[in-house]
Amino acid sequence: MAGRAHISSEGFAKLVQQAIADLPPPYAKLMESIAVVVEEEPPREVLEDLELDSEDDLLGLYQGQSLAEESFFMAGGTQPAKISIYRGPILRQCETAEEVVQEVYDTVVHELGHHVGLDDDEMPY
Repeated sequence: MAGRAHISSEGFAKLVQQAIADLPPPYAKLMESIAVVVEEEPPREVLEDLELDSEDDLLGLYQGQSLAEESFFMAGGTQPAKISIYRGPILRQCETAEEVVQEVYDTVVHELGHHVGLDDDEMPY
């Protein structure tokens, strides 16, 4: 499917903020400790690390320790959890603004799933 949706960078960032605001309260609370950034495209080195052929194969990325792995005894100084949402690949996959809204929400939920320790095959999306 060739995407035709166009949403400005500012408009896209607002969609990400709205997706976070629309999460059920327990999940929205979890998002308070995660930095969420919007990037235009996934970095080439990330695609290579994940062995992906196309930037369109990656809509978002969770970086950090999952809650399942955290421990009181962990060494300090670890990087805070971060979710990157990639505007370009999402827009290329969606034909309408409504599809973009849904894909942004699904991607935020998917990456939050990684934060709580779910693998890709355990995700609802």
